[in-house]
Amino acid sequence: MQTYLIEDTGETAVIGFKDANVTLITPLIKTLYDDSNVEMVRYVDKHPELEDRTLFVQVKKGSALEAIKKASLAIADYFRL
Repeated sequence: MQTYLIEDTGETAVIGFKDANVTLITPLIKTLYDDSNVEMVRYVDKHPELEDRTLFVQVKKGSALEAIKKASLAIADYFRL
């Protein structure tokens, strides 16, 4: 699975997923939902053979990319052996 940045406005970010693995994205979405600073999380899944899946994140303050990074590190720590 490859990720790439589609848009970053500071308080919002859109991340694209090429060859997305929902098993990896689902914990990320849940962790972002649990973050009190995250205003909105939206996962867009259109036809997988025509368009990449995307994740939209909006925060109340600070950086949406930092919120995504924080959630990613929390998930990595959780699954670390």
